[in-house]
Amino acid sequence: MTKAAARPGASSAIELLRSQSLTSLVQQELERRILAGDILPGDKLVEQEVATELNISRGPVREAFRALEQAGLVVTEKNRGVSVRQVSLQEADEIYEVRAGLDEMIGRLAAERAGEADIAELKTLVEQMRLAGKGQDVGAYYPLNIRFHDRLAQLAGNGTLLAAYRRLINELHLFRRETLARGHDAFPTSTREHAAIVEAIARRDAGLAGQLLFQHVMKSRSRLHQALERDETLPPPALVRETTP
Repeated sequence: MTKAAARPGASSAIELLRSQSLTSLVQQELERRILAGDILPGDKLVEQEVATELNISRGPVREAFRALEQAGLVVTEKNRGVSVRQVSLQEADEIYEVRAGLDEMIGRLAAERAGEADIAELKTLVEQMRLAGKGQDVGAYYPLNIRFHDRLAQLAGNGTLLAAYRRLINELHLFRRETLARGHDAFPTSTREHAAIVEAIARRDAGLAGQLLFQHVMKSRSRLHQALERDETLPPPALVRETTP
């Protein structure tokens, strides 16, 4: 008798694991495409088309759609199916306000819990951002900025806070305007703000770190509005990802 035969539930357990793994892989791939701008806000996601493209059954795709909806990246509407969520300027403003509150808490906790190696890593990221900003390299600056803020959220040491933060960031990714490419003048200011935040964390000044992060997010929102106002006087540009420097 084989081991599989000796365990009647083994086959079902393996199928469940395989399905869960596929769902996770599909979710990660669709999330990557959405955040990279390969799939744009408003674009429809058709279950059968995704399943055919990935050469899998529709079940894992359906579950991946549900996970993406919980992550704030897609919406399901009656008689219209699933589509990538569209975020308005008003919604983006509201998200910035909530993010500012979360970032204040992140700064306080990171100042209390970050180790010396963690602080050194943050300083390295700030220097890399400074160089990318100096070279006007949006493509390099963007992922470094995301990594810096996500690392801060991790250093807060609170899983619930990290999950809430990442959901908000995903939603902000969906707000797409050609502002970052035209907002190069914000890079030096933003990098100085990042450096001040890390310095406060290094000094274990939780209150200041939280305050600086709160101000950083709100200033970023102001820079967004300024960039949009400038855009109104310019020809419509190609669509690129907007983010908080």
